[in-house]
Amino acid sequence: MGNQRKEKALTMVRLNILGIGFFLLLFFLISVFICGIGIIALFITKGFKDTFSVYWGWMLIVILLEILIFWIGIIMVYATSIQLGVKMRIIGLVCGMIPLVHLIVLAKIIRITGKEYRFEKAKIKLDRSRAGQEICKTKYPLFMVHGVFFRDSNYFNYWGRIPGELEKNGAKIFYGNHQSALAVEESARELAERIKEIVLETGCQKVNIIAHSKGGLDSKTAVACLGISPYVASITTVNTPHRGCEYADYLLGKAPEGVRNKVAATYNATLRKLGDSNPDFIAAVSDLTTANSVKITEATSGFDFDKAGIYTQSVGSRMTKASSSAFPLNMSYLLVGHFDGPNDGLVGEESFKWGQNYTYVDNDVKRGISHADVIDLNRENIDGFDVREFYVNLVNGLKKRGL
Repeated sequence: MGNQRKEKALTMVRLNILGIGFFLLLFFLISVFICGIGIIALFITKGFKDTFSVYWGWMLIVILLEILIFWIGIIMVYATSIQLGVKMRIIGLVCGMIPLVHLIVLAKIIRITGKEYRFEKAKIKLDRSRAGQEICKTKYPLFMVHGVFFRDSNYFNYWGRIPGELEKNGAKIFYGNHQSALAVEESARELAERIKEIVLETGCQKVNIIAHSKGGLDSKTAVACLGISPYVASITTVNTPHRGCEYADYLLGKAPEGVRNKVAATYNATLRKLGDSNPDFIAAVSDLTTANSVKITEATSGFDFDKAGIYTQSVGSRMTKASSSAFPLNMSYLLVGHFDGPNDGLVGEESFKWGQNYTYVDNDVKRGISHADVIDLNRENIDGFDVREFYVNLVNGLKKRGL
C-alpha cells in the first residue's frame, strides 16, 4: 500500500513537471510568432535601422527570455514524457538548429506532450472517482503469464502499466516467474508448480490466469494435463496462437541447420546469464508451428474446462499495416501476413479464438493493435484503444462472474 502511494506521488510530480514544460513550450511558440509579427511590423513602419537603434535593448531582453523559456520547457518535457519516445527526442535535437524546421518539430513535440498530459490527468481523475469501488478486486487473485522469449522482471514489467492500473482498482497479482523459452510441456510444468505454490502459501484456493502469446498454450496445457484444474477459476488467453503459426513452419523448415543452431545457442547463452536455468530456443519455437499446435490441441481437447468449472475466454487483435508497430513487428508483419493472413505482427488472427468467449480488440483509427500493444509492452498511448482500461474492464468482468 505504501509503495502504491509513493508511486502515485511520483506520477503526480512527473505529470506536473510535464504539464509545466508543455505550457512553457506552447507559450514559447505562440510568443515567438507574435513577436515575429511585431518586429516585421516595426521594420515596415520604421525601417530596419531605426527599429534596431531604438528597440535593440528590448529585443535583446525578449530574445533572452524566449531562450530561457524554451530551454526550461524542453528539458522538462524531455525528462518526464513517456510518449515522446527516443526517436522524437533525437529528431528534436537534430532539427533544433534548422530554421523553420525546428518550429515544425517543436509543434509536434508540443502536440505529443500535451496529449499525454491531458490523457494521464484524465486517467488519474477516473481512478479517483472509483477509488473505493475496487472494481478489479476479484474473488481469486490474478496469475499473469508472459509469452515466449521474455521473463518476469522487477525492473521492466512485461505487462507495462497494466498491473499498476489493476492494482489501483483492487486487484491482487502474481506472476508465472517461469523461464523464457521452453517447450510447452516444460513451461506448463513450471506454471503448475508455481500455481500450487501460490495457493499453498496464500490460501487463495484458486487463481484467474491471464496469459499472453505462448503463455496461453502453456497455461491451458498445465490445467488440462497436469492436474491443477482445482486451483484455477478462469483462463484468459491474449493473442495466443492456438492454431499455430505457419510462418514458424517456414522458418524452421527453410533456415539452414547451422544458422538455427547458432541463433539458438546465442539466445540460450544470453538467457542463462539473465536467470534461465535451461532455456531451449528451438523447442519453444517448434511448439508454435501448426503441426505442434495440433498436438497441443489434441492433448488438451479431452479435458472439459466447462465441466471443471473453469471459465475460458480469449482476446485477439491485428495490425492494419507494417508501420502500425515498431521493430521487429513492423518487419515480421509482412512475413506473417504472407502465410497467416491478417495478423498482429506475429500471430494470424484466426489463431486467437478459444474458449467460451472471444473478444476482438480494435481501435478507431487505421493503425490496429499489435502483439506488443495488447500487453502495453511499449507503454504507448494509442488513439482509440486504452489498453489499461481494457484490462480493468476484462478483470471487472471476472469479478462480476464471481471469480
